Amino acid sequence: MSLASYLKSKLIPADINEHINRIRKPIGSLGYDPWGYNNEVMKYGFSLTRQIYEKYFRVEALGVENVPAEGPVLIIANHSGQLPIDGLLVGYALASREQQPRIPRAMIERFFPTVPWLGNLLNEFGAVLGDPVNCAKMLANNEAVIVFPEGVRGSGKLYRDRYQLKRFGNGFMHLAMKYKAPIVPVGVVGCEETIPAIANIKPLAKALGIPYAPVAMPVVLPAKVHLNFGPPMYFDDLEIPEELVTERVEQVKAEISRLIDKGLSERKKLF
Repeated sequence: MSLASYLKSKLIPADINEHINRIRKPIGSLGYDPWGYNNEVMKYGFSLTRQIYEKYFRVEALGVENVPAEGPVLIIANHSGQLPIDGLLVGYALASREQQPRIPRAMIERFFPTVPWLGNLLNEFGAVLGDPVNCAKMLANNEAVIVFPEGVRGSGKLYRDRYQLKRFGNGFMHLAMKYKAPIVPVGVVGCEETIPAIANIKPLAKALGIPYAPVAMPVVLPAKVHLNFGPPMYFDDLEIPEELVTERVEQVKAEISRLIDKGLSERKKLF
C-alpha cells in the first residue's frame, strides 16, 4: 500500500469517501474543475470539517433542504467572526445533507489568495476569489454559490456591533436576476462569539496589506452555532432602475435579519 493510500484509509472514513463520490461535480481528467476544485482533496477537508462542525461548534442547521437540489442558486448570509468560519459551516451543512447534497462554492476575500499556499488550498476545497466575473461563470455552470454581501465590513466588525448587519452591495442581486438564480437567505448565529474583537488597528492593517487587524484573543472559542436557511426568494430579470434593485437587496437583508433573530431566540447559551 502506498503512503497516499495508507493516509487516505486512516484519515477519510468510508462513508465520507462514498458521500463525496456520489456528489457529481464537473471535473476534468486531471481531477480539477476550472476553478481548482479537487474531489480527493475535498475528502480530507470534509473529514476534518465534520469534526469541527459536529464536535467543536455543535452546529444546528435548520431549513438546509430549502437550497434547490440543482441549478444556479445564491446562498446569501451575514458575515462574522474575523475568520471565514461561517462560510465553512454553511458549506458543510449543504454538502453533508442526506437528500441531494451539493458542494457549494464560497466567494472569498481577495486577501486570502495572496497568502502562500492558502489560495490554492482554498480553491481545491471549492472556494473562489470573490469576483463578479467568477460568480457569474459559476452560476452559468449551475453552481450553488455562497456570498457574503457585507464583505470585510461584516467579518471585521467588533464585538459590540455583533449581529448588526452592515451595508449590502447590489452585485449579488444583479447576478441573481441575470441568471434567474433563486436566493436562499441564511442567518448565522454563533460565529460572532468565536473570535470576539474589541478593536481594529487600522494603521497596522494598512501597513500589512490586510483587511483588518483585530485586537482579539488568539484562540477560536467553541461557541455553539445556529444556521437558519430561509425559503428561496425569486426575482424576475426585468430591467429596473437601480433604486428598485436596492429595494430588492433590502428585502433579502430584512429576511436575513429575521433569521438571525430566530437563531438568537433559539439558542439557550453561548457555549
